[in-house]
Amino acid sequence: MIKVVAAGIWVCIITLGAVYFSVQMATKPPVDEAAAKQASLEVVKGESITVPLLKDGQVSGYFISRISFMMDKEKLKGGELPLTEYMTDELFSLLVGNAMIDITDPKAFKLDEFKKMVKEDLNKRLGEEYIADVLVEQLDYLSKDDIRIGQSGGKAEPPTKIVAPEAIPSAEAAPKTE
Repeated sequence: MIKVVAAGIWVCIITLGAVYFSVQMATKPPVDEAAAKQASLEVVKGESITVPLLKDGQVSGYFISRISFMMDKEKLKGGELPLTEYMTDELFSLLVGNAMIDITDPKAFKLDEFKKMVKEDLNKRLGEEYIADVLVEQLDYLSKDDIRIGQSGGKAEPPTKIVAPEAIPSAEAAPKTE
């Protein structure tokens, strides 16, 4: 008789445990890969960089840029990266060396191609996949003549917007993991 009661209690415990864990697993929120990846990234703000545009051996204007990066938090913990110096060199290479932007037609500028080149070149230079995304906050062109007019007190034209600013995610907007 005791064996039958003990077996009944054992079956009840196993059944309740199985039901409890099946309910827990059924109500567990699905893992969102994109949110998990976004949570592991951190925005590293870039500095304003001015790159001269050379034409016929003369400075004809300046590109004014501010570029930020989405970087892996874990890889950033290792130490300080000279991102400003690398970014300045990369912008000189792309804007002056390759002449990716035609000032006569700023709408022809391919932002996605530019961001891809910056990301690939910087990751290759850093030796690892540090940079997950490149965020262009500002990319404008200001001609040398407009600068002179502005310095003399005249009404200068506003800079030519090559790229409309992208929204930079803030730390508060990043999804939280539990």
